[in-house]
Amino acid sequence: MSKIIRVLIADDHAVVRSGLRLFIMTFDDLKLIGEATNGNEAIKLAKELSPDVILMDLIMPTMDGIRATHEIHSKHPEIKIIALTSFTDSALIHNAIDAGVSGYLFKNASVNELANAIRSVAAGNTIFSPEAAQSLVDHEAVIDSSKKLTARENEILALMVAGKSNADISEALTIGLSTTKFHVSNILDKLNVKNRTEAISIAMKNHLVD
Repeated sequence: MSKIIRVLIADDHAVVRSGLRLFIMTFDDLKLIGEATNGNEAIKLAKELSPDVILMDLIMPTMDGIRATHEIHSKHPEIKIIALTSFTDSALIHNAIDAGVSGYLFKNASVNELANAIRSVAAGNTIFSPEAAQSLVDHEAVIDSSKKLTARENEILALMVAGKSNADISEALTIGLSTTKFHVSNILDKLNVKNRTEAISIAMKNHLVD
């Protein structure tokens, strides 16, 4: 039996919250445990309810989703946050990534896309929508020519782009989990990025993987 994923919604628009509420009710493995209308409420409910995943709007009154994400991620790193927004601004995307989101989706995502994103993020993966990746096309990424990725690192980067977790990569390449983590850390360092999501964006923009 699948683990029930406990979801918190944070959005200032009642219509959006209503739609997300109905969406969650259609899946047996998802359970809505609370709703917040701004960042302050999201922080409060995250502490009180300990959700598995938060669907976080980024533009809200009182406190925006970026600040709320940073606060929640720093105090409750086990809670996964998906930015769910209508905005494609690359600066907003980077700020969300820096704040600690595990996923970035737009509100035009299909029901199945959103459900699968929640499941994937709850399992420890990152989800970066193709639209969000495209909005980062002008982001400058400087890769030190003296720090070329090795063949193994390229293999691992390709699997990261495919949405594979460290455990998945270890299994696919028949290597230890600690070895995979070591390679991932090296990849992040060589690409001069802070996390997997940024590495995936850089890989896509610079065609580092097939």
